[in-house]
Formats: sequence, structure tokens, C-alpha cells
Amino acid sequence: MPLLVVLDRITDVRNFGAIARTAECLGADAIVVPSRGSARINADAMKTSAGALNFLPICREPNLKDTLRFLKDSGLQIVACTEKAEKTLAENDLTGPIAILMGSEEDGISPEYMKFADTQALIPMAGQVESLNVSVAAAICLYEVVRQRG
Repeated sequence: MPLLVVLDRITDVRNFGAIARTAECLGADAIVVPSRGSARINADAMKTSAGALNFLPICREPNLKDTLRFLKDSGLQIVACTEKAEKTLAENDLTGPIAILMGSEEDGISPEYMKFADTQALIPMAGQVESLNVSVAAAICLYEVVRQRG
């Protein structure tokens, strides 16, 4: 069952490397990023990924909007991870073909990409700090997909 991670303007190479590490460990098939405005694969990204970038395909796309449309038309459910969602990750059915969409560290998912989301999902939080590092949030989202798929 396809599992992709789509990153919208993730520019921090360590976050990118950490996301790649988790994605590879949890069986994601690839990471999709825009060809401009996203982290480069450099020594820091490689180190943070613990070598996962050697095994996980990274697809740099010139037009992320066209790519999201293609993924959606190909039968993947686009799941936007956002704190603005009304349903939690666990309240969404994540058992089918999935593309998890994660937004930038500064301002989340671009409105133009959010339009392609079939569903939005939030990570429930109980603490005083109401935000997570994007690599941690991606890990939680990926784990929930794996958990639901059994």
C-alpha cells in the first residue's frame, strides 16, 4: 500500500534528515519535495537521517500542485497534518494509499496545497506548548498510519 510523505517548504536540513529517517524506518515509499524552497541533501541531512537518505527515494518536483493533483488522481488520499483540523489522526481512516502532507516550520501548509487535501488531521496535545517540531509531527503521523494498517 503506497505511503508517501509530501513536504511543503521544509527548509531545515536536520528536520528533513530526521523526517527521512523516520519515513524509511516506518516503511514510507518516498518523500516528495518541491525542487525550489526546500532543504538540500547535504552532509548534515545525511548524518541526521542516519543513512536513510541512501535508501529512500526523494522526488524533487518542479510543481508540487501538479504532483498533488497527480497523486490524488492516482488514488492516494492526501492527508494534511495541521493543527487547524477538526479530526485527530486516529479519527481518520489511514489504511489506504496515503500521501501525508506536512507544512513548513514557519507557516504550515500553503493554502494552495491544502485545497488538495482529502482530509485534515491533527495531533491531539495536552501540554501548555501547542506546537511540535515538524520532524516529530511527521513521525507521529507516520506511526499512526502504520498502527492503523496493523
